[in-house]
Amino acid sequence: MLDNEIIKTSDRLERCDVLIYIIMFDALTKYINNDHFFFSASNNLEEVCNAPKFNGGVYLVYALKNGKIELVYIGSSGKMRQNGELKIRKNGLYDRLVNGKQFDAPRKQSWKDKLKEENIDALDIYWFVTFDEVNNDIPQYVEGLIIQSYYDLHKKLPLWNKEY
Repeated sequence: MLDNEIIKTSDRLERCDVLIYIIMFDALTKYINNDHFFFSASNNLEEVCNAPKFNGGVYLVYALKNGKIELVYIGSSGKMRQNGELKIRKNGLYDRLVNGKQFDAPRKQSWKDKLKEENIDALDIYWFVTFDEVNNDIPQYVEGLIIQSYYDLHKKLPLWNKEY
């Protein structure tokens, strides 16, 4: 899955960079409840998004542009309450991806605008449920691990992550 995509792009990375990428995404392989979907400016995000409505987790957004793939955003959905319950949005990861605000508007609109503005062919969005009956990993913790690994490799955040 992700490891194969990373290895395919290894010609642009130094050997140690590939190892950091593998470590970064190796943390995600344990989450069996995962999938991905493509989104282009001609799509309706509400229709193509296949993320679950009853779970929290993390998501990675890749921009596909001119035959290249770039990780542009790392995000999460769900916060841990003091009592040990995970607080999720009304419609979980799905709602965070579709209606969560980014670039001052809900993603269902702002992503369309961003694709056109940056001449991006499509987005490939991977999502992973990190807190369920199998795994009890706090989404923001997992997000932090991935962001830290990305930062270790690039010394900056992904393009669309403004801060962490």
